[in-house]
Amino acid sequence: MLIIHVKAEEKIDYALKRYKQKQRRTQLVQELRERKYFTKPSMKKRQQQLKAEYKNKYYSENNN
Repeated sequence: MLIIHVKAEEKIDYALKRYKQKQRRTQLVQELRERKYFTKPSMKKRQQQLKAEYKNKYYSENNN
């Protein structure tokens, strides 16, 4: 659970902004989405491999 302490004279907009930033840093929503469905370990490895290949291709094209 994320806890944000709101100061007495702080605007609610700023408190919401801090909450959203904290949520992004902890990657809470991303983890919940990943755990929503079971993915086999072989599929996780395959996705990581495809992502790495894409990154290598992307960076090699941009560096030339």
